[in-house]
Amino acid sequence: MMTLAGMFGVTEAGISQFLKRQKAQDGSTNSQRTGRPRNQSKTHRPLRSDGKFFLNSPSPPSVSTVKRRLNAAGIMGRRPVKKPLISEKNRAGRVKWAKEHLNWTRQDWNKILWSDESKFLLFGSDGIQWVRRPIGSRYHPKYQLPTVKHGGGSCMVWGAFSGSGIGPLHRVNGIMDKHVYKDILQNQMLPHLRAMGRGSVYQQDNDPKHTSLFVKDWFKSRRVMGWPSQSPDLNPIENLWEELERRCANKRAKNCNEKFAQLLSEWNQIPMSTIDTLLNSMQRRCQAVIDARGFATKY
Repeated sequence: MMTLAGMFGVTEAGISQFLKRQKAQDGSTNSQRTGRPRNQSKTHRPLRSDGKFFLNSPSPPSVSTVKRRLNAAGIMGRRPVKKPLISEKNRAGRVKWAKEHLNWTRQDWNKILWSDESKFLLFGSDGIQWVRRPIGSRYHPKYQLPTVKHGGGSCMVWGAFSGSGIGPLHRVNGIMDKHVYKDILQNQMLPHLRAMGRGSVYQQDNDPKHTSLFVKDWFKSRRVMGWPSQSPDLNPIENLWEELERRCANKRAKNCNEKFAQLLSEWNQIPMSTIDTLLNSMQRRCQAVIDARGFATKY
């Protein structure tokens, strides 16, 4: 019996029960079994891509049956990755920018002062949602969840970094409008950009407060990098925010003052190796955007 169990990949108890059942029935037929019979035979087990097969079936399968068939086909329930909603015009702009910067060297990227704002929660839920998708399709546009930046939080900061390392991290009090932003540019960004030396260029996204006439007038005599809309995956500072979030994940804050103190402490401890990894990924980011025809990528 041990040999049979090994041959068929079952337990000895399973072999024993089978032999007893065969002996009781003279090996002719299977006994009547309890429970609801399957409404799909093994010949119908393969997943049908045509939904009409189920709709027109005289005996539609149950939800649990559909779930089993989907799981067997590798289409599991997944959380959709959150990415910006990208229009056709945005896609074209992203591909154009990626092609223009695809062959930039590390020395070229070192001249860029990357910047962004981010909000950090004191506490809260991430609002988990699920999507059923095939394995390996996490970043397919159909399975993404479009988002709008800054959907919540209580402590907002502006930060920047470059090829020389971490730059300033500034707490934003109140509403971040064009006047507050210009003050940050004048007192936080500009001194750091000048310290980077000649040829340095400031990077910002196309947020309305960044592109207002009030701010554009300030930038007339200063270099600003052209930027494609809806492209956080091309801005490595987004990954730096994720790193900062991880570093502060297990730290509780009673208020925004305490939260910012934690953020600033961890920000200043981010190693140069992290900066190197981010900037060395820029060519791959550009190629990924080109390969995705402008849709969002994994970055």
